[in-house]
Amino acid sequence: MENTFNRNVLRNRSEFAVNFTNNYFPEVIKEVEDAIKENKVVVVGMAYNPHVKEIRNNLTNAGIPFKYLEYGSYFSGWDKRLALKMWSGFPTFPQVFRNGTLIGGADTATQEIKDGKFNE
Repeated sequence: MENTFNRNVLRNRSEFAVNFTNNYFPEVIKEVEDAIKENKVVVVGMAYNPHVKEIRNNLTNAGIPFKYLEYGSYFSGWDKRLALKMWSGFPTFPQVFRNGTLIGGADTATQEIKDGKFNE
């Protein structure tokens, strides 16, 4: 399976990993892939997570439009989030995508916003 967009991680995945990921909540993966194709900035997160709240607030305060997708909370949705972690190769939430590339989490995105590099 080829990547449908640029990612910093998991460019070469084993056949097992590809098959498993393709069959583990494929509707969730497709929703995220579609959002990434249709939006310059996408934040994938979960309810009650302070880092998700932080980056959403920082993007809003900086006037940067973004699409937010939420999958459960600390009490639910772990299986969908696991599918996303396996797909992206990134272990935590939020997952921030810009121009089709996973740039990291809240810390990385917040620093880029503060440095004025986020929209480059």
